Amino acid sequence: MGLCLPCMGGAVKDVVETPDPEVKRRQLAEAAEKRQMEASSRGIKNVHSVEQKKKKQEEIEKRIAASGSGREGGLRWQVG
Repeated sequence: MGLCLPCMGGAVKDVVETPDPEVKRRQLAEAAEKRQMEASSRGIKNVHSVEQKKKKQEEIEKRIAASGSGREGGLRWQVG
């Protein structure tokens, strides 16, 4: 019954100190980033390849947007 208090019976070594709030915040942020990376790469064997394909697709879309800004699209809607 007397083991409730940390100052009794040498229980001081069993007390766990909470980390500094800044350290804890950093650890939580790192853990969140790790979870996001794992979730984004879940089911993908080659993450690097997927990233390259995304960048290439974005680049193609930018080129199309830049070159097609002066004219209308290729399809027309005709009513008649």
